Amino acid sequence: MRATVIHAPHDIRVEEVPDAAIQRPEDAVVRVLRACICGSDLWAYRGEAARQPGQRIGHEFLGIVEETGSAVSGLRAGDLVVAPFMWSDGTCDYCSEGLYTSCVHGGFWGSVGSDGGQGEAVRVPHADGTLVKLPADAVSDEHLLTGLLALSDVLGTGHHAAVGAGVRKGSTVAVVGDGAVGLCGVLAAKRLGAERIIALGRHTARTDIAKLFGATDIVAERGEAAEAAVRELTGGQGAHSVIEAVGTEQSMRTAVNIARDGGSIGYVGVPHGSGTGLDLGVMFDRNLTLRGGVAPVRAYIPELLEDVLSGAIDPAPVFDQAVALDQVPDGYRAMDDRSALKVLITL
Repeated sequence: MRATVIHAPHDIRVEEVPDAAIQRPEDAVVRVLRACICGSDLWAYRGEAARQPGQRIGHEFLGIVEETGSAVSGLRAGDLVVAPFMWSDGTCDYCSEGLYTSCVHGGFWGSVGSDGGQGEAVRVPHADGTLVKLPADAVSDEHLLTGLLALSDVLGTGHHAAVGAGVRKGSTVAVVGDGAVGLCGVLAAKRLGAERIIALGRHTARTDIAKLFGATDIVAERGEAAEAAVRELTGGQGAHSVIEAVGTEQSMRTAVNIARDGGSIGYVGVPHGSGTGLDLGVMFDRNLTLRGGVAPVRAYIPELLEDVLSGAIDPAPVFDQAVALDQVPDGYRAMDDRSALKVLITL
């Protein structure tokens, strides 16, 4: 089969690799219909996250179950399924508590020795605990299928940030980061009843999506100018809830400085220096709460799926460019130079 591999920074290739195949009784093989490139994939692409030459890449996909192992009971060949960005057994103590990303038998797609999501097929360990069935007729609805793909990562991650930030009905929320996760954070905040949503971003194409998703205000400035703008919009107090969806020192410092005293910050940006943006003395004095981390999206898929299917929310607009599998290297370049927000891969 063909799959995307990374050989070195800025060296992404689509190559022939061994076919995905059942290795354990709990496995399933999924033929991929839709995948995508994540902003976090760019850290490896840019050489800021280590990868072995020839390692698979990609962690967001949905597709059709082609084969199941003898121990798989909840799925069968022909089922349309979506995979969260980590596999999990669904039965360990952490999974039982909803923290699927800490599963004792869990792992990441594209880790050494595993299939990545950006390929023709994927071996799925612990298929019963990992995969979520989708309505079979969704396969014929291109727009819906695209929206459902967001369940694999960005929609659930944005929701995790909103939950961590304590978004509640009638609250004021600020979102730091105009990537796909930040935009899904806007969508999640709106879904949870926020009255005012301030999106920080300077790219019109992205802030237009933020408005579509429910943002009431846009702040295009950065750094201290952004902090001043948010303070002005909130009568000097700041936001009750802040979503941090970048992971850098500046983004975390901004998040802390625009939070209202007693407020909460939900952080989901993959950390790249963000720890240096934290001053525990400031957080202590201002009674700020910091919650977040790797999003256990498997826990959120059922409730978010219901709203995507009903049309209550539509995350599909975060995908602004589509490529075929052989064009994936072009998709990485487009996201790297910010000419694309999030690239959809169609197979």
